[in-house]
Parts: sequence; structure tokens; C-alpha cells
Amino acid sequence: MQERDIIAMSQKELKRLNVIHKVIDEVIAQVKASEILGLSTRQVRRIEGRVLEEGDKGIVHRSRGKPSSRSFQKAVKGKAIKLCKTKYEGFGPTLASEKLFEINKIKLSRETLRGWFKNEGMVYGTRKKRPHRNWRERKHHYGEMEQADGSHHRWFENRGPECVLMGYIDDANSRVFAEFHEYEGIFPFMASFKNYTKKYGLPQKLYLDRHSTYKSSKKPSIEDELNNREPQSQVQRALDELGVDVIFARSAPAKGRIERLFRTFQDRVIKEMRLRGIKSVEEGNGFLEDYLPVFNKRFSVEALEKGNLHRPAPKSTDLDKSLCIKTPRGLNKDSTVAHDKKLYHVLDKAHTKKVMVEERINGRMLITCKGKPLKYRQITQRPAKKKPKQSYVFRIKRVWSPPMDHPLKGAFFKRRYPHINSHSQKEKGAQKEKGLLLTKP
Repeated sequence: MQERDIIAMSQKELKRLNVIHKVIDEVIAQVKASEILGLSTRQVRRIEGRVLEEGDKGIVHRSRGKPSSRSFQKAVKGKAIKLCKTKYEGFGPTLASEKLFEINKIKLSRETLRGWFKNEGMVYGTRKKRPHRNWRERKHHYGEMEQADGSHHRWFENRGPECVLMGYIDDANSRVFAEFHEYEGIFPFMASFKNYTKKYGLPQKLYLDRHSTYKSSKKPSIEDELNNREPQSQVQRALDELGVDVIFARSAPAKGRIERLFRTFQDRVIKEMRLRGIKSVEEGNGFLEDYLPVFNKRFSVEALEKGNLHRPAPKSTDLDKSLCIKTPRGLNKDSTVAHDKKLYHVLDKAHTKKVMVEERINGRMLITCKGKPLKYRQITQRPAKKKPKQSYVFRIKRVWSPPMDHPLKGAFFKRRYPHINSHSQKEKGAQKEKGLLLTKP
């Protein structure tokens, strides 16, 4: 039996072959074949010549079954996959392609890596489909509004303690400022905002969430109700003194720009710090000083309008004087002030009933009266109060007399009065109760 060559063809190639055979058999002209196949007449003549020379297999593309001229060498592919499984474990295709080019000088596109990851069954983090929400237009000027928040996360993984990233992102151009702190509170926020102000200036507005650090949850006092105002937190009071308007978001998606930034940082920044072996807050802040300019250069956008609305802090304004915790305290008649379970003696004369206790970011504490600091010292040990001497009170001592039915008294009575019969006494008592015994008038 004569063997036949099996030629694998697609439906498109089978259609072309049928039309080319009709051209060869002079059933249709080359112009009509070009209209049917959607090719030029020159291409039809070229295909016809190949079929006449090579037979039916001439219709098949000559590069079929051959490796692509744009394919990577097996050694390069194996090295890249090995690095992504070990050194860059958990990296997504985009970040992995960047690190492979920066560190290992292997230039691969993210889509190439994505295909390799899929074939190798490598798992990496992907974004979930976001629900549809109403789009809010960006602010038009840089510095018109900043979104700020804190992100609790294992930023140093198992190499260091858990901490908080205090982040700021501009609503107009997405320029980022961030610092690591040990916790999210009043002092970490004020310290980060002070450093932000020194670098960029005071923004017009600040967009915050309703965390207890930023928005007061206390009920309004009688004074607040009379003045038609809400109670302020220390952060609100400080920003109000600096002339920065505060806007509180009612949901996390409302400030989605800062939330998406934290999601990006929890992927990129963590892996960058892992490659550098960073394991403390101080090292992390040093890393951010070098990393943020590169990040902003790549991911920030141009604002719709030119101009910077950040305003420098006035030279007459002391940032530490506003960015602190202020607590009003009563001044006692002996010039002492009680604060935080401690007692302080004010050394300067102050003709007032109330003073202000200021706790600064650097740990310093001031006691002020009408904005002027007062000298004071802490009373570490209070003088012991002398107890007054109690005068002796004479009390009459009462002698206890045992009852008649007491066992000791009964024995003593019998010994002293033996002639009296106890039975006759009981009988007389019973008759007396019944009223049968006559008594003398």
C-alpha cells in the first residue's frame, strides 16, 4: 500500500487551497480569487506558484512547526522562572519584570511573564473586580486637597515589629508622601504632618476618615451647644489653628485614592524592603526618602491646572505650638496643677483659675497662661498629713450578768439555797401563769 503524507491544515488554509485549485483549473480568474480570499492579486499569484511547485503542502505557512524567531532561549526562560520562584516569590508579572531587568539584566515583558506564570501554575496576587461607583473628578490644582490615612500592616513581615504607614496623596496629581510610625495616634499624625508641611507646605484641605484620632466622638458640652459647634479632637483643633480645612469621609471608597495607594504599597514596598533586608521603622523611613521620589516620578500625573496651592507656614507660626495636645487644667489655690495622675507646682505668679497644659511631639511638656509658658516643677512626694490627737473618752463598763437558765448559774444557785426545791419553784411559776396562785394584796 502506498503511504500518503498527512498535511495538517486549518479551515482557512483549506478554503484557500480550494480557491487556488479553481484558479489553476481556470474555473475562476485570479482577480475573482483575490476578491473571495481578501488578498491582492500578487499574493494569489505567489500562492498559486507555490502550490504548482510543492503541491498541496505549499499552502501551509513555512514557519509552522518551527520555533519563533522572537522566542527566548531555554536557559534564559529557566533562569527567569527560577528567580521568580525563589528570590521574587509572590511578585506579580509587572513587578517581577522590573526587578529582573534592574537587578538581573533580563529584559522580559510583563505579558511574557504572565504566560509563563500561567503555564507553570505560579500563583500571584491579582486585583478583584471593583464595584461600580460614581466617579468624582480630581481637584484641579496641586495642594488643593490631600488625602491622609494610616495603614496597619506587617510592613517588615517577620523581620521586624508591626507598624503603621502614615500616608498622604495629593488629589490633583497623586504625589505621595509617607512615613513609618509605631502606631496610629495623635502624635504620629502630628509628626508626619509637620514633616509634610516642612517639605511641601500647608495644603488647603485635608481629607480624613472618622477614626477617633481625627474626629471627636464625645458628646457636645453645654458650652458647645450654646455656641452651636461640635466638639473638636486634638487633630481638628491643631489643623483649625493652622488654617487647614478638614473633610471627613463617610466610607472607605470615598477616599479610594489613598486606599489604592496602600494596596499598591503593601505589594511593592514590602517586596522592595525584603530585597534590602529592612527590619525597623528607622531603616524604613530612610528607604522611603530614596524610594518616594522615584515612585512619584513614575506614577504621578499632571494636574488639570498649573499652580501650587500649598502655602508655606508663616515664620511667626510655631508648628510645635499648634501640633501638640492641649489640655485645660485648673490652678489650685496652692499654685498646683494636677495632670495625668501627677502634681506640678507652678513657680511663677499667675492670676488665673485655669492654665493650659501642652504636650509636645518631642515629649516636652509646657504649662502656659494666655500663651506664655510658666515655670514649674513636679512634686514627686506629697507631705504626709498629721493625724489630730484624739482625746480619751471615759466609758462606763457594763458587767455582764448571766441569765437564770445559764448552767453555771443554776449550779451556784443550788449550792447557795439548798432548802429551795427547784420542782416546787417550777410548779409555783406554772400556777402563777395560770392565775391559780393567790397573792397578798
